[in-house]
Amino acid sequence: MKRIISTDDAPAAVGAYSQATTTGDLVFTAGQIPLTPDGELLDDASIAEQTEQALSNVEAVLAEAGADLSDVLKTTVFLADIDDFEEMNETYAGFFDEEPPARSAVQAGALPKGVGVEIEAVASLAE
Repeated sequence: MKRIISTDDAPAAVGAYSQATTTGDLVFTAGQIPLTPDGELLDDASIAEQTEQALSNVEAVLAEAGADLSDVLKTTVFLADIDDFEEMNETYAGFFDEEPPARSAVQAGALPKGVGVEIEAVASLAE
């Protein structure tokens, strides 16, 4: 049975989507952009800072579901410019320093609100 996940520790959903959903042992987060929980958009920040905020948002949503970053099975990273991959990857690696999840990273035609990065995750709640 699907359950909706929502937390004030990450930006509110601003459309027809949820911050995350869960069913059984899996949690699926919505794509998280570099938007702070209080609504500050970090679109002019470095890709490192944008990646840090996006992953902090993912982390907050997962926490509300009862998971953490060590439970992440797969992430997808959308970049406005694939040339930002190395900078994103350096910051990303700090969040997943041991046993990182599977990952795809792609250049997107455009990202919401003109940001440089958006990140989504699939995590397991299984013990």
